Amino acid sequence: MKKLLLTASMLSMLAISSATAQAADCDITIGVVLELTGPAGAYGQAGAKSVEMAFRDFNEAGGVGAEGCKLVTDTRDSQTQGNVAVDQATQLVNIKKVPVIIGGIISPMSIPMLTSVTAPAGVVQVSPASSSPTLTALGREGKTNGVFFRTITSDALQGTAAAKYALDQGLKKIAIIHVNNDFGVNMVREFSEAYTKLGGTVTTVTPYNEKQPSYSAEATAAMAGEPDALYLISYPVDGATVARAWISGGGPQKFLLNDGMNSEDFIKAVGAQYLNDAYGTSSGTTETASTKYFYGNYEAFSGGIKPDAPAADRSYDAGAIVALATARAGKGDAAAIKAAIPQVTDPAGEPIHAGKEEFAKALALIKEGKPIKYEGVIGPIAFDQYGDITGPFRLWKIKDGAVTTTGELSADEVGKIKASLK
Repeated sequence: MKKLLLTASMLSMLAISSATAQAADCDITIGVVLELTGPAGAYGQAGAKSVEMAFRDFNEAGGVGAEGCKLVTDTRDSQTQGNVAVDQATQLVNIKKVPVIIGGIISPMSIPMLTSVTAPAGVVQVSPASSSPTLTALGREGKTNGVFFRTITSDALQGTAAAKYALDQGLKKIAIIHVNNDFGVNMVREFSEAYTKLGGTVTTVTPYNEKQPSYSAEATAAMAGEPDALYLISYPVDGATVARAWISGGGPQKFLLNDGMNSEDFIKAVGAQYLNDAYGTSSGTTETASTKYFYGNYEAFSGGIKPDAPAADRSYDAGAIVALATARAGKGDAAAIKAAIPQVTDPAGEPIHAGKEEFAKALALIKEGKPIKYEGVIGPIAFDQYGDITGPFRLWKIKDGAVTTTGELSADEVGKIKASLK
């Protein structure tokens, strides 16, 4: 009898072990290359948690296929260095054979990964927050292999929104200090063109290189021409150093800021008392049920990161779209996932929102072969032929150390302004 019990017990354990092994065998690894450290580290840390949350919700809803295969992440730190981003992406594609890479957060990470790794390999790349117009241009030129998607609007429109907002706040003469990379150069071009045509004056344009201990020389150079304010196009760490140099050098305590400067770290490092006339623009959101879900659950999941941290909301959406597209594809195949992305963001599909219950509903519809329309944390999402989205722009101000929304410009409004300036 003991032998029979022992044999039965062993068979049961082997069956459990075999089932576990099979489940592990069908897990699908998605590469994540984000800026966990370096000047954009705050963005990447928030983004990584958002992707994890989206995958948790998806896996708990049922995963991929009848076997319930789970999505797992292999997360790498680009250190906010393009060469490191390329190296990590190369390892994920060539060694781990991932079908998708989520990343980078900022354009100087996403662009070299795209041109050097994902586009040549045909691997899908989804960036939560890379806003450079260069990415659209690469698509137009046929250099992306159709594999690139992003859940943020292009700076081609954000520059116009920032120009309009600055003039509405009475900032008629602006000095610009910008990070000397693709993102910074493109933002300056788009902003300056719109701002001057709308009646503003750019007094100086001063580039800076990252990770310098001091930016006093740049701040001094930018003050020529007696500007009303400083348009600071930067990231939180270097941006705080630049802002302190500007203030200590006697520059006016009025600022226009890009989307990534909506950061508690930046405000604390500069000093809230110096930023009561600081205005900014961000790629905005159209509130959906996903927005409410994310804002109600993210902070607890992330261990204290606020849901309005830059890139947090749109990183969840990037993860959700990858998960749903993988389910539609039915396997971890890059070409199939690429083809499935439009099918899970289909304007004619059944609306699906964030969270386990909604993802379970999506999986049932996918099983039935029906189209779905993911309406994300940032709003309904639809990609054009270059992987771009459209959406509103949030207008905000820093007051007493807090970022508050002051208004919104729709994509149509911005488009009309841009068209009128041609």
